[in-house]
Amino acid sequence: MEMPDNIFIIGPMGVGKTTIGRHLANVFKKNFLDTDHELEKRTGADISLIFEIEGEAGFRKRESAIIKELTTKNNLVLATGGGAILSEQNRQALRKNGFVLYLSADVETLVGRTRKDKSRPLLQTEDKRKTLTDMMAIRDPLYRQEADLVVKTDNRPPAIVARDVAAHIQNQSR
Repeated sequence: MEMPDNIFIIGPMGVGKTTIGRHLANVFKKNFLDTDHELEKRTGADISLIFEIEGEAGFRKRESAIIKELTTKNNLVLATGGGAILSEQNRQALRKNGFVLYLSADVETLVGRTRKDKSRPLLQTEDKRKTLTDMMAIRDPLYRQEADLVVKTDNRPPAIVARDVAAHIQNQSR
């Protein structure tokens, strides 16, 4: 395997995609983008407001348009939204245009990391643990199916996870 031009990060909310993605971008001297941040920047609205006005379907449509565009760029580390994997169009764009990294964590870890977060519309529920468990039952097989590499982030500092991922990619590139 040669050094990938693009690294696309998939995984559930709270797993560390943005933080670890920034570290990876630094290691590989690549540009870093996050699809949610790009969406907010372009629309001038935060994700919660987009969900409120357009619903999840409207948000997913916007997310897919951004993924379609950004996956054609070069020299990029891209953190995707947790649900981006649900779209076959998104999965194809990721698979075709770069190295796909699945950051994984136990539901307990995700619950802990998102406990106080009010900015995640799909987690504004009575039982975050059940919501995350239900999401992962659907999404985990899709994440695994698309991933070139699966890395657990539970109880691991983001810089260490990024270092380990970088070492794996560099070893595979030799």
